[in-house]
Amino acid sequence: MSLTPQEMQHTKEEFKENVERTGLSLEQIAADLHTTPQTIENILTLDVSHIEDPWILKNYLEETLKKQGKAAVSFTALTGDHHRYWFLNSRRIDKKKLR
Repeated sequence: MSLTPQEMQHTKEEFKENVERTGLSLEQIAADLHTTPQTIENILTLDVSHIEDPWILKNYLEETLKKQGKAAVSFTALTGDHHRYWFLNSRRIDKKKLR
């Protein structure tokens, strides 16, 4: 499933706001997800080779904000249970594996 240009723009803005709300650096987020800051930057701009990567980062940000007692900005395109989307590898998302 592809996002429209408007959905892509909204998703990038939602990622940016949620990263800012965590107060974490890209380096900290990358370390938590066992990847590089460049990979996180690529996901934030939706420049990904695996369509699951934005879902992994989205879930991480939402979980982190919940632990911090902060509200996350809702995602308007990345919605619902990722297990229900046939085109996503839900096992990869559940394992939180970024490549």
